[in-house]
Amino acid sequence: MLDDRTTAETMWPTAYPQGYAVVDVETTGLARDDRIVSAAVYRLDAQGNVEDHWYTLVNPQRDPGPVWIHGITSDMLGDAPLFKDIAEEFAGRLADRVLVAHNAIFDWQMIAREYARAAETAPVRQRLCTIALSKELNLPLPNHKLESLAAHFGVVQQRAHHALDDARVLAEAFRPSLHAAARDGVRLPLLECRPLTEWSDSPATPRIGYQASYRGGSWRPSRKRPPCPHPNPGRYEDGKPLKQGMRIAFSGDTSVDRELLEDRAVEAGLHIASSVSRLTSLLVTNDPDSATSKTVKAKSFGTPVVDEAAFTQLLRDVAAAAQDGTADSGPDDGAVQGRDQGPDHGAVQGPDHGPDHGCDDGPQDGADRTAD
Repeated sequence: MLDDRTTAETMWPTAYPQGYAVVDVETTGLARDDRIVSAAVYRLDAQGNVEDHWYTLVNPQRDPGPVWIHGITSDMLGDAPLFKDIAEEFAGRLADRVLVAHNAIFDWQMIAREYARAAETAPVRQRLCTIALSKELNLPLPNHKLESLAAHFGVVQQRAHHALDDARVLAEAFRPSLHAAARDGVRLPLLECRPLTEWSDSPATPRIGYQASYRGGSWRPSRKRPPCPHPNPGRYEDGKPLKQGMRIAFSGDTSVDRELLEDRAVEAGLHIASSVSRLTSLLVTNDPDSATSKTVKAKSFGTPVVDEAAFTQLLRDVAAAAQDGTADSGPDDGAVQGRDQGPDHGAVQGPDHGPDHGCDDGPQDGADRTAD
């Protein structure tokens, strides 16, 4: 049995963070235009001890989405504050701490978008995904759901998908995970949080009882684009411009909202791919060393990789396609003529950022929420 006191006194790594904010948000859905309907934060000290906790409902100014999951109705949200009204308090609870969440990229992206809409920046610089940490610790879990992590540490869930209880459960499971990592000298899987520097809300006409994010049995909305009118000219070559028709895949966080980058790429005559294959021309990622399925495949196929800043520069001068080509309409590498329609290895749910499914915090099979 792990002696937390002994670990704290004699083995605690000096490089570990000084504080954590364990976060859970419930949302109207999983797409880029979905909103937070409730948020909870447990603040922990450097060794995972609870300092305090906070919870609020948030009026999303739209249909609350999957009431059958989170139990939050329109009536409950009628008098709730808007996100802009709780943004300062929320920020105060996140400031100078590592954001901890179960599949942290999902919670981080939802939070970052809300702050971008409010023309503010969330004060979060790093995040830690408890799914990735459980993998680092080689925990014998049947899957990577929160309930399985909780059961492993004997933590009892009382109200699944209630933000406050989910945050409590995660905080209670995170503390022994943190101490196990300290005991075994495990480097924490910390990732940088990139705040959104540019945001554009897509037009929405919400209808009561209807959620675009959930139609057709899919966890993300279908966003159809016309077929790319240019043939695939092959792989990107370093030092040369992009060419119209090239197949471009994205992975992980971007400082400009992912859909804006994709829209710009399409406008430039490029083809957006939802996965990586031998036909992929270029992978864009700010974290090429992450273990997402796209980065792993890119390494195995020798696919060229650039970061967001380099890609943005390349977009300024895309070479015209050859005039005698034909339209590249075959999605044989998972290319999306619209948005990616489903996870590529059995994820339960996925936000709008088309899959690695594994999230960028580490590949996950059977996670509660996934994103790339």
